Amino acid sequence: MEKPPMPDQLKANHPKSAHRVTLLLIGMLSAMALPACSAAEKTMMNQMQSGSAPPSAPVPTAAVAKISDAAVQNTVASAPARKSRPQLIKRAELTLVVKSIAQSMNSVGKIVQKQQGDVLGFQDNQPIDNSQRQTASMQLRVPSQKLEVTLDELAKLGTVQSRSLTAEDVSDQLVDFQARLKNLRKSEEAVLKILERSGSVSEVLKVSQELSNIRESIERISAQLNNLQNQVAYSTITLNLEAPVSAAPPPQEPVGLQVQETWGKATHSVNQFTMGLLGLSIWLFAYSPYFLLIAAAVYGYRKLQQQKSHRSEQKPELPHSS
Repeated sequence: MEKPPMPDQLKANHPKSAHRVTLLLIGMLSAMALPACSAAEKTMMNQMQSGSAPPSAPVPTAAVAKISDAAVQNTVASAPARKSRPQLIKRAELTLVVKSIAQSMNSVGKIVQKQQGDVLGFQDNQPIDNSQRQTASMQLRVPSQKLEVTLDELAKLGTVQSRSLTAEDVSDQLVDFQARLKNLRKSEEAVLKILERSGSVSEVLKVSQELSNIRESIERISAQLNNLQNQVAYSTITLNLEAPVSAAPPPQEPVGLQVQETWGKATHSVNQFTMGLLGLSIWLFAYSPYFLLIAAAVYGYRKLQQQKSHRSEQKPELPHSS
């Protein structure tokens, strides 16, 4: 049989047992209180959403507004100021002198594809004179976060002649577009609620026209916002490539090919001259009646003048009195 604990042992164990009992009671009370609090909170939220206050403690609207304003001011005052990252539209221009335009353009395509970008367009200018440089221009688009890496990779293709980078901050424009779009959507919801009500035909038409105008504004601002966000997300690079002037003379065409080309140009010129003469003959033939009338009029006028002069010569002269 176990011996009963001594009074000293009971005294020593008493504080520990009391502490455990206290913790157990606190846990049970918390478990009972939490469901009640959550149920009360749910009831309060439902009543606030339904627009009715609890019957036991009605709260004036002005008081609620004051409390809300005070809470908002306290929250804003206590919340740390957060600085949003500026939204920048970046544009870069790079001019390189490369050994071969064709090989460099292929390398540029691979670099842009590796950086998950696109080639928007290119233009290759072949020089007429061998003493001039061959040039090419390319329009590239890459993600903004990979702009510097892409420029460094492109610079390795040749000798850098010039390099520039510009950035435009459009943070205010984005915020303005987003705020306007939010207000327009709220207006759209309000007009839709008005449209659901019964009214005369003129009122329905007027509300429908207003809804159409609001939706048109939403589409326009959404397009502007998307365009601006796209420009921020992707940067544009204008790449100019120049090839050095070749010291070797241009290859001459074979003599037979030159003779054939000259003969072709000559026969083409003869054909054009012949067709020109044929066309002129057709025009003259078409206007021949007018030419005949003009010629007949001129002939008649001259004939009349000749007859008048002949009559004046045949008229006898009167004798002079002495």
